[in-house]
Amino acid sequence: MSDTIISTRDLTVELGGNPVLRDMSLTVAPGEVVAVVGPNGSGKSTLLRCLAGLQPVTSGEVEVFGAPPSDDARFWGRVALLTDEPAWYPGLTAREHLELMAAVHATTRMTVEAALEVFALVERADATPLNLSTGQRQRLALAAALLRPSTLLLLDEPERGLDAAFRTGLTDLLADYANEGGTIVMATHDQALATSARQISPSGVTA
Repeated sequence: MSDTIISTRDLTVELGGNPVLRDMSLTVAPGEVVAVVGPNGSGKSTLLRCLAGLQPVTSGEVEVFGAPPSDDARFWGRVALLTDEPAWYPGLTAREHLELMAAVHATTRMTVEAALEVFALVERADATPLNLSTGQRQRLALAAALLRPSTLLLLDEPERGLDAAFRTGLTDLLADYANEGGTIVMATHDQALATSARQISPSGVTA
């Protein structure tokens, strides 16, 4: 088994002729939790999109599981992605979104009912995402990402819209994922969450 999940070398991304990432090198080992911190516009989300194969690079190399990321079933069977704008199915309730996620995977890390409980969505299970609050939609997106099995979890500001209590619970959920052997790379503005990531994985915080 490879001792590297992610490797970038001299990664440079320019958007509209402006550099967003420049000569970035990053190595992430299995089980590490990496928090990428920085101000708005510093390239955190762009890095995650590069790792997911959704952002073309200007120069340099990106490898995930030893090869360039690819938009195919094998890659996405191992990678779970939480973006800043999750796509919702019109008309489906919160419960139905999770049931759909469970249906397309042979196994799950938790049942739909357990996910509703863990992410404090039981009372809003029959509401559609557009009728949920910002925090409730974020918890639903996290539930969908953590319900399914994966090896690599890419999270773009997972703390967005969450209250202080649930941010603390999020740390525990990420620790459970890492303890199961999963690897996490997350972009965050929350220094407390980044510090918690250091406690989960002492070598795994990158600024």
